[in-house]
Amino acid sequence: MAAPAVEATVATALRSVILRARKAAEQVGRDPERVRVLPVSKTKPVSLIRQIYDAGHRCFGENYVQEIIDKAPQLPEDIEWHFVGHLQSNKAKTLLTGVPNLAMVHGVDGEKVANHLDRAVSNLGRHPLKVLVQVNTSGEVSKSGIEPSSVVELARHVKQHCPNLVFSGLMTIGMPDYTSTPDNFRTLSNCRADVCKALGMAEDQFELSMGMSGDFELAIEMGSTNVRVGSTIFGPREYPKKAT
Repeated sequence: MAAPAVEATVATALRSVILRARKAAEQVGRDPERVRVLPVSKTKPVSLIRQIYDAGHRCFGENYVQEIIDKAPQLPEDIEWHFVGHLQSNKAKTLLTGVPNLAMVHGVDGEKVANHLDRAVSNLGRHPLKVLVQVNTSGEVSKSGIEPSSVVELARHVKQHCPNLVFSGLMTIGMPDYTSTPDNFRTLSNCRADVCKALGMAEDQFELSMGMSGDFELAIEMGSTNVRVGSTIFGPREYPKKAT
């Protein structure tokens, strides 16, 4: 259980991030309402999420399947959960079963995981699931995501062959220090243009998930509609210490 002082700080930090996000959007003539601030509470207790919920926020993100299926049942059902990052295809059913109020998956990086999600949605009889295709914009071997040259092909597969999924846009994960360069963001924006042209989609209805604690304002200026903010809201990650 987090101390009340910490919880108050978390709610204040979120308000600050939202104000910064709105300002970044307004500076480039974008509608601030088109930018979703997604607090990502990886390794943080449910009590901190609840504090932000009580302050009126409803969208939250998690990076690990086990963590989100542990947390979601402890929190109100009107939360809009987003799963962020690489999803193993064999975890698709577990994720959807454990989080009935899952709104979006940021991280479909291949046809196999798309097919597993599509099948799981169908089997569970739930409403269609929004998904974003994950693009490796930095070219790092360690990163999940498809090459920019393969984006249109995967987006077309999701749109045409996965009737229980709603292809909603693209996402990318930043560099190892949780920041990205303008080139990474520009690459994702270019991929959006390619996909919209190929599939006849309107760019103003297309989601881009890019930007984290260290670079979310730049990401918004370059078109992001989802910024995934963790440490700036919740403080440093608290990973369990390994036994020596």
